[in-house]
Amino acid sequence: MTPIVSIIMGSTSDLPVMEKAAQFLNDMEIPFEMNALSAHRTPAEVEQFAVEAKGRGLKVIIAGAGMAAALPGVIAANTTVPVIGVPIKGMLDGLDAMLSIIQMPPGIPVATVGVNGAQNAAILAAEMLALADADLDRKLTAYKEGLKQKIVKANAELAEVKTWKFKTN
Repeated sequence: MTPIVSIIMGSTSDLPVMEKAAQFLNDMEIPFEMNALSAHRTPAEVEQFAVEAKGRGLKVIIAGAGMAAALPGVIAANTTVPVIGVPIKGMLDGLDAMLSIIQMPPGIPVATVGVNGAQNAAILAAEMLALADADLDRKLTAYKEGLKQKIVKANAELAEVKTWKFKTN
């Protein structure tokens, strides 16, 4: 099986966040790889990864990083494969990482999800891939319908709560 999505994190300490992306991709049956590469500690390896990404068949890269969060931008600077950045909460509640990722210069785009939003990064990657994959599009449609049904059910259950005297519904 050849991966079409790559999940990259600055270190394995980011795994508790990034595994949410892995689980979603796995659930959607999207082949992926997962590696720890650091923009600061392994810069040559990050550059090689990015330069070779398209030739290896990768379609989307999800890159998570905290603090200075250079990893997504360094990858994006060295490839035309779309990069989705996941700012990871560390110092400053992840604001430092988010600002590092969203402030890319013109010509080096990095899509960015919320702090610790690895699952949303995987959903966005799947939506990109689904543009050319009808089966994946059906899976995503079913997933989103499931989200809707959870709220419909929760709202119906909430209507049955009669705890408060002045609740009108």
